[in-house]
Amino acid sequence: MIGGLIVTHGRLAIELLNAAEMIVGEIHHIAAVSLGWHDDVGTATGMIEKTLERVKSPDGVLILTDMFGGTPTNIASTFLDEGKVEVVTGVNLPMLIKFAQLGEGPTLAAAAKAVREQGQSSIY
Repeated sequence: MIGGLIVTHGRLAIELLNAAEMIVGEIHHIAAVSLGWHDDVGTATGMIEKTLERVKSPDGVLILTDMFGGTPTNIASTFLDEGKVEVVTGVNLPMLIKFAQLGEGPTLAAAAKAVREQGQSSIY
């Protein structure tokens, strides 16, 4: 199963994970890192790296971030590794629910595509 990591400004990551768990139940393969306003890049990178190790999977890790060009995405992108770590920006609750329910089977690239498409189709 693909591991997951949500990285956002403020408490958004934690609250998105909490909201998803209210809907689908406990999610063991996805973790959240919320970057504080006063976290420097070194501290933020360390928090992401430590959590990435915790959710690491032979199937890869999908990192979901809140905003393209923001610090969470910029730092997460330093961990990009084709076939092992992918980053999708613009995380929303439908994306997270889709990811939580993918289960075994899809490749990391297919999971990233499915999650991205779910996020886009959920915006009207």
